Amino acid sequence: MAMDAINEFVLFSGDLLWTWIVLPLVVLLGLYFTVRSGVVQFRLIPEMFRTLTDKTPRDANGEPQSVSAFQAFTVSAASRVGVGNIAGVGTAIAIGGPGAVFWMWLMAFVGGASAFIESTLGQLYKVRDADGFRGGPAYYMERGLKARWMGIVFAITLIICFPFVFSALQANTISATVATTVAGDEAPWWIAWIVGGVVALLTALVVFGGIRRIAHVTQAVVPLMALVYLLVGLVVVAMNIGELPAVFASIFTEAFGFNEVVGATLGMIILTGVRRGMFSNEAGLGSAPNAGASAAVTHPVKQGLVQTLGVYFDTFLICSITAFIILVSSPDLANAERGIGLTQGAITGSLGTWAGVLLSVVIFLLAFSSILGNYYYGEANIDFITTHRGVLTGFRLVVVAAIFVGSVASSDVVWNTADSVMGLMALVNLIAIGLLSGVAFRLLRDYTRQRREGRNPVFTRALMPDLDGIECWEDELSVTGPIDVDTKRHEAEKHRDHLHHQED
Repeated sequence: MAMDAINEFVLFSGDLLWTWIVLPLVVLLGLYFTVRSGVVQFRLIPEMFRTLTDKTPRDANGEPQSVSAFQAFTVSAASRVGVGNIAGVGTAIAIGGPGAVFWMWLMAFVGGASAFIESTLGQLYKVRDADGFRGGPAYYMERGLKARWMGIVFAITLIICFPFVFSALQANTISATVATTVAGDEAPWWIAWIVGGVVALLTALVVFGGIRRIAHVTQAVVPLMALVYLLVGLVVVAMNIGELPAVFASIFTEAFGFNEVVGATLGMIILTGVRRGMFSNEAGLGSAPNAGASAAVTHPVKQGLVQTLGVYFDTFLICSITAFIILVSSPDLANAERGIGLTQGAITGSLGTWAGVLLSVVIFLLAFSSILGNYYYGEANIDFITTHRGVLTGFRLVVVAAIFVGSVASSDVVWNTADSVMGLMALVNLIAIGLLSGVAFRLLRDYTRQRREGRNPVFTRALMPDLDGIECWEDELSVTGPIDVDTKRHEAEKHRDHLHHQED
């Protein structure tokens, strides 16, 4: 009884935080960033794809300085694209109807501007480590806002949420799905223990290898899992192609409260779509910049653009195909089961019971890659708090243990607590990127200026000498390899003079 009361209190307080503080701030800041950046999330879509395939800058020995822009993209995508893309979308549709999908799409577009700002800042204020670079919100709070205390608050909340609780819950989904697939609803307890041990072991083999090993694994797994899931979805949609026009019509008409099939009010439809969209693509939460900062690129804006593309990849591709899988099967949403059951029922109903095994494989890939992405977010923030190697080793061991425990047990209290703590994490990050957004807009202007001149944009801190707290970006030699540094410094001085003239 006491546990139920605690759970209800945590759930109630978390809903208040998200509904009345976090989500309004997300929307308002997203709109502000959209206007101030000249709709960067739409205007520079071609640049996003071009930058994704940029060559990685190399050091004096010819080795990559860190992971590539594409590898950093896959690490962040690994965390974004998880079970929530299957279960979360199903829950959103069950609660808010097809109209919730429209608000998920709109949230992804508006949130794309927030994703650009936070990941650009993560790149600018990154630091060097043994594997290349690391950074994220905690680092730009300390270096950009001179508020280390704020960075520590953010780091602690992220460590609680992502590598511990969310990874444990992803592991629980893996074990539950495998157990059900192998032995049905009455699966013996020891199957979950075996699956938990295997997942924990696989996690240990990867995370003890550092960010480069994580990046190599996600580089292989993320595109594969996305392709498999998209192919399954396309087959289901093709088998029900006649329903597609009605599906699109329902998404747009019911987004504004007309003909709701589940009795949802307009406010509930909007809230459900916006909240599930943010949970899925993480735009503005402060999680993706931890991966984005690890990339070696020649200009901070490049990784901001890449991470914006990650938001679109998550929502417009993975979440959308889940929505289409569900809606073309014409489910009874008034009595629909929330979560993964709605998606699973739509797939097996169209393809047969064998598709349940395929879905189990997809869920394993989704959840395991999320565990790796979540772990790296925690590592980057552990290093922010302390660089003692013993602490990092202990952190890795505790994460592996949490994966095993999560595989065999789950708790609503833990989930709802993580939900509330993530709201606090998002709030701290949104305040920070709002205060530092002017720096990101300056970087964007510099990037577009260089592109107009027909150049591959390169940033050095000599271009903006008034900015403090920048450890990297000393000169172009450290960014792109051997060049005529005197010439670049002369160009930087000319550019500063041009900016001063514009301000005058």
